[in-house]
Amino acid sequence: MKKLLIILILFSSVIAFAQENSEYKKRVLESTEVDFLTSYYTQEGSNASVTGGIGDEHLTDITPTVVISIPLNDDDVLTIDAGISAYTSASSSNLDPFDKAVNSPTPWAASSGASKSDIWGGVNASYKHSSDNRNTVWDADVAFATEFDYSSIGFGGGLTKLFNEKNTTLGLSAKVYLDAWNPRYPTELDSYYEANGNLNSGFFANANILDQNGNVIDKNGTNVWSPANSPFITDKSRNSYSVSFSFSQILNKNAQFSLFFDLVQQKGWLSNPMQRVYFADVDNFYIGNAASIPFYTTRQNQDVFQLADDIERLPNTRFKIPIGLRLNYFLNDMFVLKTYYRYYTDDWGIKSHTAEIEVPIKISTKFTLYPSYRYYNQTAADYFAPYEENVSTSQYYTSDYDLSKFNANQYGFGISYTDIFTKSHIWKLGIKSIDLKYNSYNRNTGLKANIISAGVKFIMD
Repeated sequence: MKKLLIILILFSSVIAFAQENSEYKKRVLESTEVDFLTSYYTQEGSNASVTGGIGDEHLTDITPTVVISIPLNDDDVLTIDAGISAYTSASSSNLDPFDKAVNSPTPWAASSGASKSDIWGGVNASYKHSSDNRNTVWDADVAFATEFDYSSIGFGGGLTKLFNEKNTTLGLSAKVYLDAWNPRYPTELDSYYEANGNLNSGFFANANILDQNGNVIDKNGTNVWSPANSPFITDKSRNSYSVSFSFSQILNKNAQFSLFFDLVQQKGWLSNPMQRVYFADVDNFYIGNAASIPFYTTRQNQDVFQLADDIERLPNTRFKIPIGLRLNYFLNDMFVLKTYYRYYTDDWGIKSHTAEIEVPIKISTKFTLYPSYRYYNQTAADYFAPYEENVSTSQYYTSDYDLSKFNANQYGFGISYTDIFTKSHIWKLGIKSIDLKYNSYNRNTGLKANIISAGVKFIMD
C-alpha cells in the first residue's frame, strides 16, 4: 500500500509538472480559425481552344471556399479546405455546337449544350505537427477533386527545419496526384465513330456537309470529310509527381530573402480531348450557311461551323522546373516592398519569366492598401500552331493559346482590415481580418480578364 501511495504521488507530480510547463509553451494556433473566401472571374478573348484556336473565349467563374484550421493541442493543427468552382464557358459549350437549341452553329457564340457550364468541387485535409522548440515542423495532406470529365486524388507531406535562432528556414516536400479522365469529345468526331464512318446515318443523316467552296458534298463520293485519327483515348490517367525545396533567410531587421524550386514529372494523357485541331494540309468541311465560310475566322460568322480534323495530341510525359526568388524589405512603418521572380522551363519547349512587385501601404493600425503589378512572358511549346497551321504529318499538335508565345500584364489593388483583438463578432466568431482585391489581366494575344476576390477570417471564441 505504501509503495502504491508513493507511485501515485510521483505520478501526480509528473502530471502537475507537465501541466505547469505546458502553460508556458506557446500554442502553434491559439483558437480555431475559419476563412470564408470567394472570387469572381470573367474573361473575353478570340482564341478558344475547344474550337481549334479561334472562337469566343467568354467565361465566368465563381469560387466560394471555406478553410477551417483547428488546433488539436499545443503542437498540432488540422486544416480542412473545401470549395467549389462554378463556371459557364462559351468555349467549352462548343464541344457540341450543333445542339438542338442552337439555331446556327458557330465558334463565335455559346451553345446551349450540357458542356456550357460545370461545377468543380474539391476538398483538402492537412495535418501539421510542430516540435516543442518549434524548430521542426512536419505535415501531411490528402486531397480530392472532381468535375464532369475529370477527377483527382492527391497526397503529400513535407518537413521544415528552422536554424540560427529561427532566422534560417529550410523546407522539403513531395506531392503525388493521381488523376483520371472521363473524356468528352467534339460531337462530330464522337458521332463519326459511333456511326462507323457512315455519313448517311446517326448525327450526319440529316446534315448537309459543305466543302471549302460552300458546295454540298456527295457523302458517298471520294472527296468527303473524315477525321485524321480516332479521338478515343485508352490511357485515361494523368499522374503528377513533384518535389519542392525552399530556403528562407532573414538578412537583417528589414529584409528577408527566399529561394524555392520544384521538380515536377507528369505522365499519362496530358492532352485535352475536348480541344479541336485543324490541319493546313487537309481539306476543310463545314455544316451551316455556305455564305459565311469566307468570314469563318471573324465574329461576322454566326451560322457555320468547321468539322474537326482531330483532337489535340501531346506527349505523354512532361518535366517541369520552376525556380523562384522572393525579397521582402521593410522600408518604414508605412511601406513594405515585396518582390518576386520566377523562371520556368519544361521539356515541351516552354520557357517563361514572371516578375511581380507589391507595396503594402499601412494607412492606419487596422487598414492596409496593397497595389501590385505582375509581368509574365513565355515562349511557345514545340507543338503549338495557330488555327489551320498544324500539319497532319506531325506526331503532336495543339492550338491551345495557353501553350503559345505571349506576354501578359496584371495590375492589382487591394485593401485589408485587420483586428488582432477580434472586437467585432458575428455569433461566436470574432472577425480577425477582411480582404478585398481586384486584378486586371491582359495578354497580348487579346485575352482579357478581371478578378475580384474577397476573404474574411474569423476566430472562434
